[in-house]
Amino acid sequence: MAPRDEPWTAAARRVLPAMRAWRSAFHLEPELSLEEERTREKVVAALEELGIPPRTFPGFTGVIATIGTDRSGPVVALRADMDALPVTEETGLAFRSKFPGKMHACGHDVHMACLLGAAAILSRDGGPRGGPVRLLFQPAEEQGERGGALPLIERGALERPKVDYVVGQHVDPSLPLGQVGWRSGPFMAAADRFHITVRGRGGHASSPHQGPDAILVASEVVVGMQALVSRVRDPLDPVVVSVGSVHGGTRHNILPDEVVLEGTVRTMRPATRAQMESALRRRVRSIAASLGARVRLQYVHGYPTLVNEPAATRAVAEALAVELGRANVVEVDHPLMGAEDFSRYLERVPGTFLRLGVGVPGKPASLHSATFAPDERALVIGAATLATAVEGLQRSPP
Repeated sequence: MAPRDEPWTAAARRVLPAMRAWRSAFHLEPELSLEEERTREKVVAALEELGIPPRTFPGFTGVIATIGTDRSGPVVALRADMDALPVTEETGLAFRSKFPGKMHACGHDVHMACLLGAAAILSRDGGPRGGPVRLLFQPAEEQGERGGALPLIERGALERPKVDYVVGQHVDPSLPLGQVGWRSGPFMAAADRFHITVRGRGGHASSPHQGPDAILVASEVVVGMQALVSRVRDPLDPVVVSVGSVHGGTRHNILPDEVVLEGTVRTMRPATRAQMESALRRRVRSIAASLGARVRLQYVHGYPTLVNEPAATRAVAEALAVELGRANVVEVDHPLMGAEDFSRYLERVPGTFLRLGVGVPGKPASLHSATFAPDERALVIGAATLATAVEGLQRSPP
């Protein structure tokens, strides 16, 4: 790869006005998973303005593009997710969502703007100085089960030319603005979902002995599942079991005949994932049977564990340390129990997933919050990070 004439951060700063406009346009009209039609149109228009031919698909909102198709060398793919969340915005931004109940509350507007910014600086002077760069604008990351990565892969995201490395990033309010976080190996959890229907016998609340009481059984199930975390798996192997939804009953003096529980299981290792599913099924059925109730359990696999390939991660981290300063490139000290379908790409090709710091002192922020509004200065660091990752992987392939 030929030497650059200016740092990537300086190049990204020059395209900040364009990134600001792209981000505002995405944020103004957020769309939920697999509904990103306006978003796709905006991505396509931006790519065409940059002179990068986009590839779209009938009935699917993803977009693929390639910079430097005539170049030889390692092919690096960069990915940004496109979908918003069913959240009513309370940021007060001038470009706040105009769609009630929909908001870019997870920073995907920033991710897309950063990827377009990286595309702008990587495509200058006719293309990248190394091999081709694949751009992946992916819908439905928030969908949680099939997601959007797998359908995009099925449509050739990693082929023609064959992708050698893949890089993604996500805004992170727990890291200060200006920092980028990295971690080798397992980084984000596999996320599965369970749906449990407890069937008892409805009746008057004054006569619970005529049960079984579905609410009591459901309560025992909720408590009993926590023993799976404290007593079934190795305490050094992270696991989360959470019940996020409980529905049953209509009135204080009526015992319902049915209670529905929904929740999630998060794990970091495939063996633990299988162990927890098996143990949860046994525990739920045993508790229900011991109290005379019936139970129906659905267990659905979501995204797999996100595993950053060590050599590719080190190459990117070293390149970032040179570009941003070593103090601004930090190793994240523990895995995260959130999930990401970027894991689908990493199952197929080596690469890494980074955390883009957006934390600002005195302005507490949380992903999926109605008030989440990353500082626009993160756009420069995000675009420079993606461009630097490409250079690091193409200049000195692991």
